[in-house]
Amino acid sequence: MGRAFQNRKESMAKTADAKTKVYSKYGREIYVVAKSGGTDPSSNLSLRGLIERAKKDQVPSHVIDKALDKAAGAGGEDFSPARYEGFGPASCMIIVECLTDNPNRTFGDVRNAFNKGKGKIGTPGSVSHMFDHCAILRFVGEDEEDVLESLMEAEVDVTDIENEDGHITVFAPHTEYAKAKQALIDAYGELDFEVDEIQFLPQTHTPVEGDDVAPFEKLLDMLNDLDDVQNVYHNAEL
Repeated sequence: MGRAFQNRKESMAKTADAKTKVYSKYGREIYVVAKSGGTDPSSNLSLRGLIERAKKDQVPSHVIDKALDKAAGAGGEDFSPARYEGFGPASCMIIVECLTDNPNRTFGDVRNAFNKGKGKIGTPGSVSHMFDHCAILRFVGEDEEDVLESLMEAEVDVTDIENEDGHITVFAPHTEYAKAKQALIDAYGELDFEVDEIQFLPQTHTPVEGDDVAPFEKLLDMLNDLDDVQNVYHNAEL
C-alpha cells in the first residue's frame, strides 16, 4: 500500500505543478463541502482537512473566506460531483473527479481530452475496480501499535498502518475518513497531518514509455486545465 501511495505521489507531482487554476479548484471544493456539511471546520472534519490542505498549497485566506461566505449564504451555484473513468496511452487507467454545474459540458470536455491524448473514455466502473478508494492520514509518530489500538477502540475499519521515517500513515476505507480522523484527534490531541486526503490508489501499475509519454502528459495537462476537474488519478509508471 505504501509503495503504491508513494509511486502515485511521485507520478502526480508533475500533474499538481500543471494546475494553473488551483485557487478556483480549492474555492469550488470548499464551497461544496461547506454547503453540504456546514461552514464550521470544528464540526465538519472534511472541511477542516480541506482548508488545511489549501493553506499548505498557499491558497490565500481571502479565497477560502469567500468560498465559506458563499456557502453560508442562500442560493449560490449548484455544483454536483461527477466521476469519469478511462484508458490513456499504453492502456494505463485514469480516474477523473469533477465538480460541475453542467454535466454535459464537463463530459464533453473530459472526453475531448482523452481523445486528443491517445486515450479513450470508458463506462462507470471500467477502471475504478482496480483502485482502492482510501482515506489516508499521515502524521509524525513512532508507535503504530498504539495507533492501531486507538483506532480499533473507536471501531474504525483500518486497512493498513505504516511506520516509516518517524511518520505513521493510516489507510482506511474512504467511508471511514471522518471516524478515523476524529479517533486520532481524540487519542492524540491536535495533530499536524502531513497527508489528510481521500484518494484512489492503484492496485497495479502500467509502464508508459517511449512514444506514449508525450500524449499521456498532454492528456493530464488538458484534464487539469479544465475548471471542472478537481483530481486526476492514474496507475501510469513513467
